[in-house]
Amino acid sequence: MREVTFAVTQFAADADRAHNLDTAEELVREAAGQGAQVILLQELFADPYFCKTQNPAHFDLAMSADEPNWLGRFAALAEELSVVLPISFFERSGQTYFNSVVVYDADGSDLGLYRKSHIPQGPGYEEKFYFSNGDSGFRVYETAYGCLGVGICWDQWFPEAARAMALLGAEVLLYPTAIGSEPDMPDHDSQPHWQTVMQGHAAANVMPVMASNRVGTEAQDNRSITFYGTSFIASETGQVIGQAAREGRGITLATIDLDKAAKLRRSWGVFRDRRVDLYGALTVLDGGV
Repeated sequence: MREVTFAVTQFAADADRAHNLDTAEELVREAAGQGAQVILLQELFADPYFCKTQNPAHFDLAMSADEPNWLGRFAALAEELSVVLPISFFERSGQTYFNSVVVYDADGSDLGLYRKSHIPQGPGYEEKFYFSNGDSGFRVYETAYGCLGVGICWDQWFPEAARAMALLGAEVLLYPTAIGSEPDMPDHDSQPHWQTVMQGHAAANVMPVMASNRVGTEAQDNRSITFYGTSFIASETGQVIGQAAREGRGITLATIDLDKAAKLRRSWGVFRDRRVDLYGALTVLDGGV
């Protein structure tokens, strides 16, 4: 038995970065106080979701991972509380910009960067203006509490990404997220679709999946998005075992026996029976037609 307690969090960010960072720390401390060992914060939590429109001024929000900045605060927090923290931030690397996550282990050590692989582009989610395609490849992190695969938001829609992290040895998949209403489709609610696709990753790979989303309505340049929260944790069979509300700050916890999940994963043979000789269509954009 190897039980690990996971937490997903959510909150409404505002234009005050210091306030957002304080809120994030408060949630981490609260979750750790409730027994969480791995705590997931939402995508780009330090600021409002600035990708709603294309505005060059927002490049000023980016920072280098190699320079002194607020990331060190969360490395120290991970060490103080003995928790694992995947931390999402807007990265500047030379003249290039990425949507990135750094993972801090329970001793505060930096386990390295993942740069978002899939970059969306649509009304309200104009990320290609700000971010280059990630060049890190899919990554997994050997932490004090198990091997974690971390993707970022739009990555969560791609079964190939989940399977790649599973094949690399992940035991759990985590997705920091920023998603809500569609400005050009105000009557469309993507929340059930969003959640179901990740439950499918859990079931197909026989491993737990969790996502932390933001909440609240944010307006920018005459465009607004209402983020729908519902941060959740799914078990290795894809069942939701913890879920937050659509509105409001919150913490959702679940304890998972990673050894039990691994035993079930081995018994199903979903990796043994893969036919890599038949998957060539996955390696080209048009399926090889």
